Amino acid sequence: MNVLAQQQAGTLEAADDTLSPQASHAIWGAAVGFFVDNYDIFLPVIALAPAMAYFIPSHVPPAIAAVASAMIFATTLIGRPLGAFIFGHFADTIGRKRTTIISVMGFGVVTLLIAVLPGYQTLGPAVIWIFIGLRLIDGIFLGGEYTSANPLAMEYCPKDKRGLFGAVIQSAAPLGTAGISLVTLAVLLVFPAKGPGSPYVEWGWRIPFLVGAIMAFALAYYYKNSVEESEIWRKTGKTANSTAPIKVLFTGENLKSFLQVFVVMTGFWLLLNASLAVMPGLLAVQMKVGSIETTSALVIAYLALSVIYVLGGAVSQRIGRRNYLLAASVAAATLGTFCYYLLLSSVPGDLTRIMILTTLTTVLVVAPGALGTVYINERFRTTVRASGFGLGYSLAIILPAFYVFYQTWLAYLMPFKYTVLVLVVVGAVLIFVGAAIGPETKDVDFGSTTPGQKR
Repeated sequence: MNVLAQQQAGTLEAADDTLSPQASHAIWGAAVGFFVDNYDIFLPVIALAPAMAYFIPSHVPPAIAAVASAMIFATTLIGRPLGAFIFGHFADTIGRKRTTIISVMGFGVVTLLIAVLPGYQTLGPAVIWIFIGLRLIDGIFLGGEYTSANPLAMEYCPKDKRGLFGAVIQSAAPLGTAGISLVTLAVLLVFPAKGPGSPYVEWGWRIPFLVGAIMAFALAYYYKNSVEESEIWRKTGKTANSTAPIKVLFTGENLKSFLQVFVVMTGFWLLLNASLAVMPGLLAVQMKVGSIETTSALVIAYLALSVIYVLGGAVSQRIGRRNYLLAASVAAATLGTFCYYLLLSSVPGDLTRIMILTTLTTVLVVAPGALGTVYINERFRTTVRASGFGLGYSLAIILPAFYVFYQTWLAYLMPFKYTVLVLVVVGAVLIFVGAAIGPETKDVDFGSTTPGQKR
């Protein structure tokens, strides 16, 4: 958190010395929110993976164990669009700040409950369903956090800096993934995971969950005492109309904007899963890279990606969001796929080559995501901005969340290890097509009641 604070605060100060305190607090809050969100999302994948035997012991049939493990992660992703649907309505009707506080407190409590959850030996098979249920609720609250916090931050940003600040917020996402990796690595070094009964498997895994809960409670306190409600929402969104935001979102021009954003974001989530979700297993199983080395390689890649995000946002402020998305998607489909192919073809044990290609692949494949926050917020007017951003960002998660099944189907046509390359190309094509049919948005006036209107 301290490292993130120093990086984000330094970026904000360097970007605009005249940024108001209200704007700085809102942007900082949204950035930390994304950090905590991604930290929490990958808790089961990274922190719990070495201790999964605590909840799914070895005598459980492998097929059932695989499905249960996948569902723990997938239900969190599925919960996010539900959270966007629920909390987007409240963020557009009762305010961004109040909704953010409720959401953050919600996933803080759920993460804390998971941290004290007994294992299979105590609760039996029921613990798997309890875990999946808690992660679904967790995902709902997580979806509510960024649905309300990010529009609040964007509505405080100066128009000529929105691309940069939006990317600063977005850069906290890979930093959050790096954060959970580092916390897990530190705990593993002190309390090794050496099979059932080892310290990490029995209780060490709880520490990263407790850290996540504490960060959530701290963030809620920060919002309550340091962040002010969006002035634009107070003036425009609060009294613009009394119609349900979701109903307005799915009619007329708003619906067209949503469908176009949905295409772009479906592509983005395919790219993200092809890198961040597939990569850890690829390194550990196929590349035979040790757990410490795998974590180190991923942390380096995530840190590099956060820098690329900020640079991408700054570039989009000059060349436009549309041109950036077009160029970045082409780079992902060509250079990203090529680097991924080289990584897949690497000889196990060549650690230097593997680490370099892991970083290059991650940066090139996921680079279009730099505009996730700013671009979607610019596509919707104030009265439906939170609902539009939340659902546009989250609903597109669902289809890409089942990437493993797509890889399994593709494996009938090609070697399984190369199926991830198809996901990269398809994701990049979706982003390119979505951006091509959409407008340029960097000069959109956030105070307008008409979507896409410029000053």
